[in-house]
Parts: sequence; structure tokens; C-alpha cells
Amino acid sequence: MPGTPTDLTRLRITLTAFFALDGFIFAGWVVRIPAIKAQTGASASTLGLALLGVSAGAVITMMLTGRLCHRYGNHQVTVACAVLLSLSVSLPPLTHSPLTLGLVLLIFGAAYGGINVAFNSAAVDLVRAMRRPIMPSFHAAFSLGGMVGAGLGGLVAGVLTPTQHLFGLTVIGLFVTAVVGRNLLRLQPPAPPASPAPLAPPPDSPTEPKQETASRVEPKQEAAPRRLNTRTRGLVFTFGLIALCTAFGEGALADWSALHLEQDLDATAGAAASGYSCFALAMTAGRLSGTRLLERLGRTRTLVSGGTTAALGMLLGALAPTLWAAVLGFVITGLGLANLFPVAVERAGTLAGPDGVAIASTLGYGGMLLGPPAIGFMADWYSLPAALTSVAVLAAVAALIGFLTRHAAEG
Repeated sequence: MPGTPTDLTRLRITLTAFFALDGFIFAGWVVRIPAIKAQTGASASTLGLALLGVSAGAVITMMLTGRLCHRYGNHQVTVACAVLLSLSVSLPPLTHSPLTLGLVLLIFGAAYGGINVAFNSAAVDLVRAMRRPIMPSFHAAFSLGGMVGAGLGGLVAGVLTPTQHLFGLTVIGLFVTAVVGRNLLRLQPPAPPASPAPLAPPPDSPTEPKQETASRVEPKQEAAPRRLNTRTRGLVFTFGLIALCTAFGEGALADWSALHLEQDLDATAGAAASGYSCFALAMTAGRLSGTRLLERLGRTRTLVSGGTTAALGMLLGALAPTLWAAVLGFVITGLGLANLFPVAVERAGTLAGPDGVAIASTLGYGGMLLGPPAIGFMADWYSLPAALTSVAVLAAVAALIGFLTRHAAEG
């Protein structure tokens, strides 16, 4: 089992590659949605219904994947889902109606949801073995993969048809999975540390061999560190709420930030698009520095300061009277939200293994789905700037939850 620093480093690099591949493939699909819409003849409403296939497939599969990880292992499920994700991304351009598009997106969404639970569960095991808060670095890889996928998609959009582009993603995905997946399948999940990190007293030397032996037969127990009794389930759902609050903001800004800048602040289309780009860059930068931040502040202060920062940033982004101030607000929001989701998923996984990751991921994904339509309804009732302040409210709620769960977060 991976226990040496070299083995753990190899596992970290391998998992990082899968996070980046996931972001790369998903972003490549997203940038071709307009072309797929034209090809299928879908209206805005029927396209929206078809796109629910991704969400439905992901949410349904996320809960099932926790059980599959228990049975077959996080690494095996990660590789299997990567293969399915790579194959299924080539299917949307082969459809010619919204109904068939929705059906193939169910498969794509199932693969996307499955791989997210599987590699996050594997990452939680590695975090526990390394005793370092490295979870944000994996999510930074996802963000970087997404930026590369979106940028490449934009470059080839005028040259390649959607079929050619997405089939190219299939080839790249299968190649990366074949190369990196072999490594992942060879590396066994790391045995958890013999004593539970910071609060445990150092082991006495006479009992050291026994503890080492126990650590080598514990992985199956540690895959679900605690059965989901009432208290553990409550904590897992509580951390899942932090993921929901964070993902709500991500989804809302992805869909509404450009419209807010263009409609309410009279920005040009190019300047309006830069708002979300700056937000995404800030999130990536925040996640790249997340490990160092967690080592200095700890989980509780990271959650509280991140949620508070995001709340203040979003108030500025939503209510600022000038373009530059609003974009600055989006940057501050991105920095604040960056590490909330990784910390929430890591804590849920530490409490309940793959089941905890599945619950937190499902709630987080639900928040990303809920954000855009909720903002739309509130914008109709009040105004778009007022609706966007709901992102600030939920970021503040995430900070409050982080403070109230401070003992669980640090334990």
C-alpha cells in the first residue's frame, strides 16, 4: 500500500491529472452547447430541459457511486467513470432532437457525477494519509483543466465541427485515462495514519508495531470512518450545506454576471464577459494557494474568513455603481469561495468516507443547479442586482456554519 512519500506523491500527481481531465472534458462540452442547440433545433426552453439530463444523471449517480466505491474501490471506479466520461462526451453532436440529446446527456451526467465522487473520495484518503490539507490543489487542477478546455474549445470552434471537436476530446480522454489510469490501478489506497492527527498523543514506542499492523488492515474500515449514525449524518449534511452555498454562488455568477454588467452597468459585451473570467481566475488562484492557507489558518478560520470575504465581495459586485468596482467585487468573491467547497467535501469524506463525499457533492451540485433559476426568479420579482445579493447571503451562511461546526472541522 502507498505509504512512502514517493508513493503518496505519485498518487497525488495521478489524482491531480484526473481532476484536470474532468474539468477539461466538461468545459469542452460546455463551449459547444450553442452549436448543439442549433443542430438539434431546440428552443431555449427545450434545450434547458435537455440539459437537465446532465444534472439528473449526475445527482442520481452520485449517491450510487458511494456504494460502488465501497465495493470495488475508489481508484477502480475513478478509472471506469473516466472511460465512460470520455466516450459519452462524443455523443451529443450525434443527436438531432432535444429528446435524444437529453437521453445521451443522462449518460454523460452519470459519468461526470460518478467520477467526481470517486476521485474526491480517493483524494480524501490521500489527505488523511499525508496529514496535509492538500484538497484545494485538486480542485485547482479541475479549474485549470476547465480553463484550458474552454480556451481550446474557443480556438477550434471556427475550425472544427462539434462532432470533430468532441470526438477529439474522447481520444484525448481515453489516452490520458490509459496512461494515468494504469498508475492509479497499481497504487493501492493509502493506509490511514496510525493515530488520528493533531489531537492524538504520540504513540508509545512499545506499541508502535501493533499500531503499524492495524493501520495496514484498516482501509476498509476507514473507507467509511464512521457509520452514518444520527450525529455523523447531521454533520455530513451540514458540511454539504457549505458546499451548496458555495456552488450556488458559482452557478449564479456563471450565468448572470455578464448580463448584470451589460444590463445594469452598460458594459460592452467583451467587458461584461471579463467579469466571469476574472471570477474564475480568482477562484483558481485561491485554490492554488489553498493548502498553504489551510496550514496557516486551519479549516475553521478558512471557512469563516472565506465565507465572509465572499459575502463582502458579492455585495460590492452586485451593488457597485461602476464596472471596475463590480469586477473587483467578483474577484474578491472568487477568492473567498475558492476553498469552501474543497474543505466541505474533505470534511464530509473524513466523517463518512465515499458516502459522505456523495452526500456533500450531491448537495453542492444541487446548489449549482438551484443558483441560476433562483436568481432569475428573484430578478423578476425585484431586480438583478438585488437577486445577486442572495449569493452574499449564502456565503455568509457558509461562514456561520463553518464557525458553528468549528470543533468538527478541526477534529
